[in-house]
Amino acid sequence: MNVEVRSTSFLASDGVRLHVLEAGPEPADDATARSVPVIAFVPGWSIPATIWREQLIGLGARYHVVALDPRGQGESEIPSGGFNLERRSADVHEFVSRYRRVVLVAWSLGALEALQYIHRHGNAALDALVIVDSSVGEDPAPPPGGNFLEALKHDRRATLEEFVHGLFRSPRPQSELDALTAAAARMPLEASLSLFPRTVPRKHWRDIARSFDRPLLYVVTPQFAAQAENLRRHRPSTRIAVFKSAGHALFVDEPERFNRLITGFVGEITGVSPGVPQRR
Repeated sequence: MNVEVRSTSFLASDGVRLHVLEAGPEPADDATARSVPVIAFVPGWSIPATIWREQLIGLGARYHVVALDPRGQGESEIPSGGFNLERRSADVHEFVSRYRRVVLVAWSLGALEALQYIHRHGNAALDALVIVDSSVGEDPAPPPGGNFLEALKHDRRATLEEFVHGLFRSPRPQSELDALTAAAARMPLEASLSLFPRTVPRKHWRDIARSFDRPLLYVVTPQFAAQAENLRRHRPSTRIAVFKSAGHALFVDEPERFNRLITGFVGEITGVSPGVPQRR
């Protein structure tokens, strides 16, 4: 079936307009809304919601699927402030609070903002959480980030081009890489630099993840495989999946596998078989 991806938006509590992509059937009635969660996606640093296109189309055939453009990213407004962990985690809170039931899927920096949202606002709105290729503060710590921030200040365009190319293991069309690079450059430099929560201790993320009391799926590439095993050791109900041949944007490199994983995870939560279409 053809799945239409639609644009919508909402106003954050500080008046900033945030853009959302959505696809798939909306609940036919309150009973359906109570039984089937919305799958909500949050991208990483400087990347637009369009990065989730294969999920919007693939999962939108049976679920209501939404993807947030965080402030300053994609088609969301570029305000004069709010480019920090507290405000962006509040944006995630306000994003998911628009829906009755939510499975939140958050990637890279977006995963840290999702964890901070849970820390500040609780998890009452969530049926489950999916963390995608982001450190959760478990051992071993990832290697130092090198001179990425200084490189951004020195030659932003070249650094962003290298960053975007490095997201993928599979070859991507040059037009796609160029579009992502241009999108990443949309946010003012100083705003983009302020997004990194460099002063937050790793223990903070570890404690939030370990104490999360809803279903949790941690999907990683090999760089975080040991962290995933340690999280499961301390939180035995954690489900983990390792994409050994994918890049950081593993859901782009292997969209079919990722979509099957999400469908199965949501099916476990809801008790609905992946083969049974939802009501339109």
